[in-house]
Formats: sequence, structure tokens, C-alpha cells
Amino acid sequence: MKSISRILLVACCLFTAYGAQAQARPAPRGRVAPKPRVKAGAAMMKDGVMMKDGKLVATEMGMTNPLTADKTLRNGTVITAAGVVTGKDGTTTQLKEGDYVSLTGRIETRAEMAAQDSIQKLQAYDLKHPGKRKEMEKAREKAEKAKEKADKEKEKAKAKAEKK
Repeated sequence: MKSISRILLVACCLFTAYGAQAQARPAPRGRVAPKPRVKAGAAMMKDGVMMKDGKLVATEMGMTNPLTADKTLRNGTVITAAGVVTGKDGTTTQLKEGDYVSLTGRIETRAEMAAQDSIQKLQAYDLKHPGKRKEMEKAREKAEKAKEKADKEKEKAKAKAEKK
């Protein structure tokens, strides 16, 4: 009887030691989070030439400097320090405040950039809240119809009151 209890005691000790070793293994490696990337913010401009505060500012490879001499772009477009853009075909355009010319010669006005920004904001909203704008449009149309109906009823009530 003593030998059976000793064998059981030794077996329990061995199982306990084996379980402790199994738990001592390092946890499996998970995914490593990617490093954050620098995003272009308000302080960082796209490469190109922009009219800012009445002066031309050229940005190339992240370096921004005022444009003091004529600059010839890749496609042959010439930009003067006064903000006159002469295309390869001879067309001239005067840059206004906020206008942008890319290094390839594409001109974007401030209004075009604002419209593009609005479109991007709407697209981002639609991705975040799918179907929400359609619901809001339907609710607005329903409210307009209800208001028109109430106005018609008021006009009918006025017409009845005038007849009496």
C-alpha cells in the first residue's frame, strides 16, 4: 500500500512538473504593428508652385522657397516671378491667390481645389456612414412636402375666412 501511494505521489509530482514546463514556453509571436507614416498635413505642401500672400512659393522635395526668378517646368511651361504662366503652346495665365501649378504644368485654381476637397469629404462621409446621406435627403424632401401641404391648407383656410 505504501509503495502504491509513493508511486502515485511521484506520478503527481511528474505531471505537475511537466505542466509547469509546458506553461513556461514563450507566447507565440503576434503581428507587429506597422510604424506610423508621416502624413501630409497643413504644413506640408505638394511639390509645385503656389501663389501665397501675393508671392510665388515653389515646393520641391519638401523644401519650400520663394520664387525669385523664372522657372521652367518639365513640360516647357514657364512661370515668371510675377505669377504669369506661359504654356508650351504660348497661352498665358495670371495666377491668383491660392492657385497652384504642379511641376508637370497642370494649373489648379483655388475654386477647383475647394470643390475637390468637398467631394473627398463627401466620399469619406459616405464610407463612414453608408446610406446616411440618402436617408437625410429623403427626410428633407418629406419635410418640404409636408411644409408645402401645410401652406396650401393655410391658403385654403384664408380663402374660406375671406368668403364669410
